Amino acid sequence: MTRVASYGAWESPIDARTAASHDGRAEYPGTVGDEVWWTEPRPAEDGRRALVRRRADGSTESVLPAPWNVRTRVIEYGGRAWAATTGPGGGPLVVFSHFPDQRLYAYEPDQPGAEPRPLTPVSSVGGGLRWADPQVRLDRGEVWCVLEEYTGEGPGDVRRAIAAVPLDGSAAEDRDAVRELSDDAHRFVTAPRLSPNGRQAVWIAWDHPRMPWDGTELKIAEVAEDGRFTGARTLIGGPEESVAQAEWAVDGSLLAATDRTGWWNLHRLDPGTGEAVNLCPREEEFAGPGWQMGSRWFTPLETGLIAVLHGRGALRLGLLDPATGELTDAAGPWTEWTGAQLTASGTRVIGTAASPRTSHEVVELDTATGRARVIGAAHQDTVDPDYLPDPAERVFTGPGGREIHAHVYPPRNPGFAAPEGELPPYVVWVHGGPTSRVPLVLDLEVAYFTSRGIGVVEVNHGGSTGYGRAYRERLRGQWGVVEVEDCAAVARALADEGSADGARLAIRGGSAGGWTSGASLASTDLYACGTIRFPILDLYGWAANGETHDFESRYLESLIGPLAEVPERYRERSTINRTDRISAPFLLLQGLDDVICPPVQCERFLERMAGRGIPHAYLTFEGEGHGFRREDTMIVSLEAELSLYGQTFGFDPPAVPRLELGK
Repeated sequence: MTRVASYGAWESPIDARTAASHDGRAEYPGTVGDEVWWTEPRPAEDGRRALVRRRADGSTESVLPAPWNVRTRVIEYGGRAWAATTGPGGGPLVVFSHFPDQRLYAYEPDQPGAEPRPLTPVSSVGGGLRWADPQVRLDRGEVWCVLEEYTGEGPGDVRRAIAAVPLDGSAAEDRDAVRELSDDAHRFVTAPRLSPNGRQAVWIAWDHPRMPWDGTELKIAEVAEDGRFTGARTLIGGPEESVAQAEWAVDGSLLAATDRTGWWNLHRLDPGTGEAVNLCPREEEFAGPGWQMGSRWFTPLETGLIAVLHGRGALRLGLLDPATGELTDAAGPWTEWTGAQLTASGTRVIGTAASPRTSHEVVELDTATGRARVIGAAHQDTVDPDYLPDPAERVFTGPGGREIHAHVYPPRNPGFAAPEGELPPYVVWVHGGPTSRVPLVLDLEVAYFTSRGIGVVEVNHGGSTGYGRAYRERLRGQWGVVEVEDCAAVARALADEGSADGARLAIRGGSAGGWTSGASLASTDLYACGTIRFPILDLYGWAANGETHDFESRYLESLIGPLAEVPERYRERSTINRTDRISAPFLLLQGLDDVICPPVQCERFLERMAGRGIPHAYLTFEGEGHGFRREDTMIVSLEAELSLYGQTFGFDPPAVPRLELGK
């Protein structure tokens, strides 16, 4: 029988541990002979990422036991951290980055008694030596990588180059044995790709203050006998053109995804002149923002077709015929192909995909038959699907009539109903980035709240990706304004239409979303409370005092403006300087090892809030960096957040410890 209880007080089988244990997703699939390998999260094992192999018979196993952690810290957001091939002994040879020491290791798991052996040294300088997007080249006895090398103790004392690491281990204690293939003429380099004949290489480069979605250059060079790149020049790209990915097709043609049309479309390039031909002109994205190294939104096939991810908002998998421009989408129940991690082997295309009712799965498409199937990280119903929300993708209207994309997750629980006439509380979720997008897929953290009677709306505000360059450039100079207005417009619209209780609205976000959450509490009295996770709260301190990592150290020049020209804008928009306007209770959550948004941001903010009498709590977590990975951390965070909403909205959440709110 259905029980009547206030929204928020519903009992749910989705507890915090269930939600936390299913956080994260399979990433970076690749093939080794007939096998498919990928990495998976292990929240219960201190948040490590495990390397998993699927054998030809369909069985799966972890390649490396705990505490091996296949993850790189390059640009702090990491990227592809492993590569494998068939080794000299006939079995797999894998090269991977181990997170604690960031060394590259080689391992042949099928060799009796084999253990991972280091290929690179440990550096005592600054952040050390880091490696990303490895590519094993047995013919040269090397692995090619992106090298990030710290030259001093400061976050900006860093250089990057494309490098070759000997597979024989001779560089394990000798930095000089690592050969650099490219020069360090650019601050950032990524995605080295060798032509099929081995004579040319391309890679992507950019410099401060640009971010990779602002403008990059596709470099091309001749490859000398020793593998070094010579005569490097810019083929396409520049300050106002973002080249997101480039690949060589098997016939030697060069392909690149560039947004020169206002959308990341796929082009064929002349390697000599840079002349570009748009292979499928559409107002759709065929690529995305370069937050991680080694991302692949498209991959050429041996047949001449190109497997592509494309769409507006959600990306789907399709096969593009470059000769005709015909694009055919793959069949299947998945609504989003996620992670920009396509790989191909023969007629097979492998990636990760999800839907509102299924978690991120490793999916294989056989292009010869058109059949797509799950081959790894298969979704299993942890709870009765009736407790999951039924989301809707909607477009709202913001100031000036601008469109705002959002996903609305109404409360849903088959065992409960609210008293007649009561409207549900809603929490606005703000994604990180802010140049990114939240997908419409199953998230048990969302269901943790909706199954208790709290609605969630995820806002892909102006500045988000997936909707063309003009949409994501709405935040140029307007961070702290446009996205704050967009989130408020969506929340008000839900209240005005009678979907949400306008007196019980909250906002929640992490990183850039934490900035928006704090800025929203200081800009409007719309929200009754807020959850602020590992945030930016002091723009001036973050930009001027070296309080973040190198990758984003000049990011605010596009989001706010050049610091030297508009210093007051930094101060005026910072939440830390508007604490007198905050009247709503809030929860601050912070990892103590966060180098992107360090704890000092929260600490200075709390000093300004002291004595104002605003109920709040500040929870910190040792061993956590930017974004939470450990199961226990996520459990504490979720339960604290639910308790905040209960105390603010006037309900008593069952079986949740009460969060102590100080003043």
